[in-house]
Amino acid sequence: MTTSEPASTPAPAPQRSKGIVIGRVAGAPVIVTRSWFLAAIVLTILFLPTVQGLAPHLGAGAYLVAFVFVLLLFGSVFLHEAAHALVARARGQNVTELAITIWGGHTAYTGGLGRPLDGFLVAVVGPLTNLALAGGFWIAFQASPVMNVPTLLLWAGAVSNAFVGVFNLLPGLPLDGGQILESLVWQVTGKRSTGTIAAGWVGRVVAVGVLLWALVVPLLQGATPVLTTVLWSALIGAFLWAGAGAAISNGRRREAISALAAGRLAHPALTVAYGSTVDEALSARAAAVASGVPVAAGYRLVVVGQGGEPIAVLDDDAVAAVPPAARQTTPVDAVALPFVEGSAVQPAMSGTDLLNHLATRSAGARLVPVVEDGRVTGVLDLADVARAVRGTA
Repeated sequence: MTTSEPASTPAPAPQRSKGIVIGRVAGAPVIVTRSWFLAAIVLTILFLPTVQGLAPHLGAGAYLVAFVFVLLLFGSVFLHEAAHALVARARGQNVTELAITIWGGHTAYTGGLGRPLDGFLVAVVGPLTNLALAGGFWIAFQASPVMNVPTLLLWAGAVSNAFVGVFNLLPGLPLDGGQILESLVWQVTGKRSTGTIAAGWVGRVVAVGVLLWALVVPLLQGATPVLTTVLWSALIGAFLWAGAGAAISNGRRREAISALAAGRLAHPALTVAYGSTVDEALSARAAAVASGVPVAAGYRLVVVGQGGEPIAVLDDDAVAAVPPAARQTTPVDAVALPFVEGSAVQPAMSGTDLLNHLATRSAGARLVPVVEDGRVTGVLDLADVARAVRGTA
């Protein structure tokens, strides 16, 4: 079972999986995690009876043959993930790791999929790689004249790759088929978040279906469900359910973030000319109140230059600390917080474009001006943006 893990940019330095780095593909490390060694032991034990049944003369050598099968499966998973990584890089993504885990593996990359076709191609190439391997193993198996250990491994390689390929094409996140479904819905609706949410819900159906398959199919055949199969199916189902739930949450979060707009989040602004005094600024505010402007509803006083460009925003606490007798001689720039050059946003800027701009242009400042057609219309507080983003989780 494999999944892909895309992320949007800009992003913090990726936190890589812990394990042994065995090489690099598409510029990213290939990591065998500690959990894979547990999976290798379990799979070796599970495959052992098959080897012993077909080749009882092997004795203790059956363990080695079973482990060789696990390594063969490991190689298939690696090629699956390498296919993901190479296509992801070809589509403009920055691949950060290929990890082999207890569940199979995953490929992580950043860059933000720009088009539905990108997601479709990155996702579909993995299962297709397994199906191609299955076909190759099956042809070689059919060409083998006798059933011996190498022939057995060819058969196992064909069956395991066919299973991995078909299973990953099931249309629910976090499986590759889920990303394919996400891309198709994204293409039809024009909204990636809609595709993510839809594929996440289908993923939950798949998760339940995996467990029902282990329980119901044997009963329909008049047999008793095998405990180990049920437990293994429950673990896989739980993994799929958790991944599907995370996908739904991410889709809703992405959908809500896309609705964030600088104009709606900003505090309205009143402007005062550079060189004005605190008294003149407060008089401008009083005049606005007298004219019916609801200044009390969060308006900020912004210092502007001769061309109307925003220079700074008055610090309300600093203004309140100026003694009344000193207000006529204290310049506004003495009680103002300067804006970072280039940090201004337009009211219509929204979604990830807004977040990316703030991340790259605000230089850590909390307040940025909102400017439309060269005129300051508001002040955006990054704390309000952060609260809005947290509220979408």
